[in-house]
Amino acid sequence: MSITIIVEGKNDRSRLRRLLTDEVDILCTFGTLNTQKLDTLRRKIGDSEVFLYMDNDSSGRKIRGVLSDVFPDAVHLYTRRGYAGVEGTPDEYNITQLEKAGLEEFIIYPAPSPFIER
Repeated sequence: MSITIIVEGKNDRSRLRRLLTDEVDILCTFGTLNTQKLDTLRRKIGDSEVFLYMDNDSSGRKIRGVLSDVFPDAVHLYTRRGYAGVEGTPDEYNITQLEKAGLEEFIIYPAPSPFIER
């Protein structure tokens, strides 16, 4: 089964793209939703498993609400309040959220920094 994560903007997509394999599609709403955009999302997603990862602000909550109606089986990922949206969320926190959603096999883990001995 294919996997699709829907985010708000291209910076959110860029932030997640570097953490996930190409097997995961990342689609953007670009902050607005209308009937045509929802139909396009539905067509692109098809039978994919859907994950919603929106900013923790009023706009993100509104978009999440609309998308929840369109994709009632979607898995919800949440960024922490205080972060500047998904794009401003540290990679470590994004990885934790992706792991909680069961996407471990698609995560590209950053190389550990070398241990410097004094």
